Amino acid sequence: MAKVLRIKLVRSSIGYPGRQKRTVKALGLRKLNQTVERADTASVRGMVQSVIHLVEVEEVEV
Repeated sequence: MAKVLRIKLVRSSIGYPGRQKRTVKALGLRKLNQTVERADTASVRGMVQSVIHLVEVEEVEV
């Protein structure tokens, strides 16, 4: 079974460094409370870890 990360933007990136804003955008998040699903890879986990204060993450089995 492949794992997927369900990532939800729960805080705005306004007021945070540009690098964090670009990371949120690269994850595919545009609006508050928007949820996206991304493959559970090391690169995605690293991106999530850098903006963990802005998002909620849930592991999903597919």
